[in-house]
Amino acid sequence: MNSHTAPHSSLLFEVRSALSSDVTALLALEVAAFSGDRLSRRSFRRAITSTGSALLVAVGEQGLLGYALLHLRQGTRLARLYSLAVSPDSRGLGVGRVLMEACEKKAVTQGKALLRLEVSDVNLGAIALYHKMGYQDFGHYNAYYEDQTDAIRMQKTLRHYSTEQTSHPIPWLAQGTPFTCGPASLQMVLSALQTAYQATPDDELEIWREATTIFMTSGHGGCHPMGLALAAQKRGLSAQLWLSEAGPLFVDSVRDALKKDVITRVHYGFAKQCDRLGIVVNYSVMPLVQLISAFDSGALALILISTFRMDGKKAPHWVVMSGYDDHCILVHDPDFDENEEIQSPLDCQYVPIARDEFEKMSRFGQCRLQATVVCQSL
Repeated sequence: MNSHTAPHSSLLFEVRSALSSDVTALLALEVAAFSGDRLSRRSFRRAITSTGSALLVAVGEQGLLGYALLHLRQGTRLARLYSLAVSPDSRGLGVGRVLMEACEKKAVTQGKALLRLEVSDVNLGAIALYHKMGYQDFGHYNAYYEDQTDAIRMQKTLRHYSTEQTSHPIPWLAQGTPFTCGPASLQMVLSALQTAYQATPDDELEIWREATTIFMTSGHGGCHPMGLALAAQKRGLSAQLWLSEAGPLFVDSVRDALKKDVITRVHYGFAKQCDRLGIVVNYSVMPLVQLISAFDSGALALILISTFRMDGKKAPHWVVMSGYDDHCILVHDPDFDENEEIQSPLDCQYVPIARDEFEKMSRFGQCRLQATVVCQSL
């Protein structure tokens, strides 16, 4: 718990982590501060207990002066300010700045290197504060809030190193089912490389039908990298593969002999199709420097990762490389939970992952499988 004096007055307050006993006051502040887009009691309670969030409050003799809700995405270098509110009676006294400084300190202690936020383009006071604190504009979203006002997106580097980023304007799409991360990722690539392509839920399922392994650990099968390459070529792209192993993939994810046989037959069926259609399969790991070089040339890559460092689950998951800098690889992640109130689609776009973490993530299963599908326009 840290004590502070507001820079422009003698107002004394302390910043600490929110407690369950703060929820009623937080709800009252939410009503006083915002006319729409308000957080619910459930959201505040979840933020207080979640390891992926930090809810900080500024408390003085007058009671709750303000709060800041920080989202800390596991497995990445990204923190995002989800909401900042200051009571009407405490505005202009420096409470917001102190809360922002506390958020930055919290993010750094959690190993985050980048803090992002959105602010209404009519909230001139907040915009001025963020600019003074070193935040830079990097996006604009029309009718982002409930009242249809636009949002300015800002970010700030929290560690002092070169942050020159290279990225491509890739449309982001959420996967429509728990098992179609591969098709949604391919649809992002198709949308970026082919202006005429229209991503639809029906085509998402069709790509899955074309690329699925049929079986996996449980439930529906995921997508085979060869299947995704074939689906990409069928839709007018040039595709090339890098696989770290030549044999059937994912067979160690099932125990049933029949399922193993089916997965094996699907694998060799895909391999024959790739050979017949001239899709190059490199049975080796694609070096990161080569991946970046391909990105610089205009190619886009679908990359298989393990989600363990993000959610503690050892599940295969497809993402799209959307950029890079000296320290991180940026990805578009199609996995978005609409039922999670404190998550936004913006949390899934240009997500920075430290390069060493990325190389660990991009190895799946006991055999440390690495799979990359590189797509280009014809």
